[in-house]
Amino acid sequence: MAYMAAHGLKRARPAELVPGTVSVITARMDYLPRSTSNDWQAVEFARLARPAEGIVSIYARGRDYHKVLRSRLQKLSDRISAHIGPFGSRAFTDSAPVLEAELASRSGQGWRGKHTLVLNREAGSMFFLGEIYVDLALPASEPVSEHCGSCSACIDICPTQAIIAPHRLDARRCISYLTIEHAGAIPEELRPLMGNRIYGCDDCQLICPWNKFARRSALPDFDERAGLSGQQLVALFNWSEEEFLRLTEGSPIRRIGHERWLRNVAVALGNALRGCSDEVLSADLRAALQGRLDHASDVVREHVVWALKV
Repeated sequence: MAYMAAHGLKRARPAELVPGTVSVITARMDYLPRSTSNDWQAVEFARLARPAEGIVSIYARGRDYHKVLRSRLQKLSDRISAHIGPFGSRAFTDSAPVLEAELASRSGQGWRGKHTLVLNREAGSMFFLGEIYVDLALPASEPVSEHCGSCSACIDICPTQAIIAPHRLDARRCISYLTIEHAGAIPEELRPLMGNRIYGCDDCQLICPWNKFARRSALPDFDERAGLSGQQLVALFNWSEEEFLRLTEGSPIRRIGHERWLRNVAVALGNALRGCSDEVLSADLRAALQGRLDHASDVVREHVVWALKV
């Protein structure tokens, strides 16, 4: 994630990113879809056991959270202004070199779990973070104590062992990074470990005991879109670029582009093919892959060829 490194210490010095900043207001917003069942963690693990089904991370099955949370932060800023008068402010949500998790933990939104995400005793970790940088001197809120104890469930379950130690994540091995941020070829040794995860990975959150307290969103924005949940890999791989753009309009998935989408799904198809004992399904998986062997992208072709090597 080069954009973070490019801004250097601005990440840790808010006043250098937004001159005049004196305080930071942090916020969190739950994102579990309104229809989420009480046994949602078990439901999500069951999806992973269906290799021909493409798995999109829960947060990305609805509307792009950047737009939703940033809009709500701006409304909050406007309401504050209506009470106290004009003041300098700027809202962020995963959109600038901001140390969001660190700011959130320092302000008492939760503590940093061993998976590096922020955990809250009443809401688990299934929430987005946002900030408002302000030129007001506000009283500081206190951080909360950690409550992970000796639990290492998130470390143990990580498919690629990207959590190399408590509170230390090697992003180069993280499936969320590989399927979203990483451009070009996915390291071959990591492809079999990705299973059917085609956009993001929730495993470390699914296994976390604190997420039994995760809350459903009150907003329809994060309801699951048709086609992004429970969809078969073959159908997803057959999307044309036009279909991809249309079906992901307003979704965070759209920003990875059609080429990276096909790369991710090709890996999942290869993993499904390797473990498939159903001759009909195997033929469908193979036919879908063969249909992209002459794709214009070198990256797509490389992953298709790899997937077909069974």
